[in-house]
Parts: sequence; C-alpha cells; structure tokens
Amino acid sequence: MKNVSDIFKRKGLHNVTVSPDSKVLDALRIMADKNIGSVVVMESDRYIGLFTERDYARKVILHGKSSSELTVGEIMSEYLPRVTPKSSLEECMEVMTNHNIRYLPVFEGDDYVGVISIIDVVKETILAQRDTIEQLQQYIHSA
Repeated sequence: MKNVSDIFKRKGLHNVTVSPDSKVLDALRIMADKNIGSVVVMESDRYIGLFTERDYARKVILHGKSSSELTVGEIMSEYLPRVTPKSSLEECMEVMTNHNIRYLPVFEGDDYVGVISIIDVVKETILAQRDTIEQLQQYIHSA
C-alpha cells in the first residue's frame, strides 16, 4: 500500500516558504513563478501555516481587501489536519475529503516534513494502479 513517503520519494522535499510578514501579493508572485498553489508559512524555521490560492480567493478578493497591504499571516490557513510519512494515500484522501481541503502538512512527531496536495495523492494512486496493471499483464502472459 502506497503512503506519503512514496510521494516524497517521487517529487522530493522542495518546500517553498514565506514568512507570516510577507505581503499576500509577494506570496502570489512566488506561487505564480513556481506554478504552485500554496506556500508554507514558516517563522523562525517553524511551520505555522499554509497559504493557498483558496485563501486568497476567499479571504481577500471576496472581502474587497488589498493583496498589497495584507500579510500572509493575516489570512493563512492554520490548524490544518496533519498526516505522517507513513499515512496511506487512502487516509490522506479521506482527511482531505472530510475537511474539504487540497493540501496537507506532513509531520513526523513535532517535526515538519513537507506538504502534499490532492494532485500528489491522485498522481501516486495512478502510478500504483499502473504498476498493478503491468504486473497482472505480465502474470497473464507468463501463464
């Protein structure tokens, strides 16, 4: 059964981070440059939250606020459910579905490891299914 550590083996642990004092507009520019939908918010090398495109759309645009004045810390998502590197893909999908979220921070004990997205989970699931299909085809052809 595939788990979160398999995602990190495939994609690596490249965390894009900002401080809570960063302006929302600056974080959005980073996200656009890197073609990503979230950035990790760190303070003194400690995870404190996640800033996502959804946070921007729902907490800035809809409220008529200015992304050049607001800081990431004012609108970031805090207290998201956490998973571990050993969490299965099925567990992750269940947590994401139950909480209607697209990103999950990954912790090992109290130590922040990284973040995974629903796209990561779907991609890893597809790869696992392809492996299973290939194994079954090889088995059928060898019989």
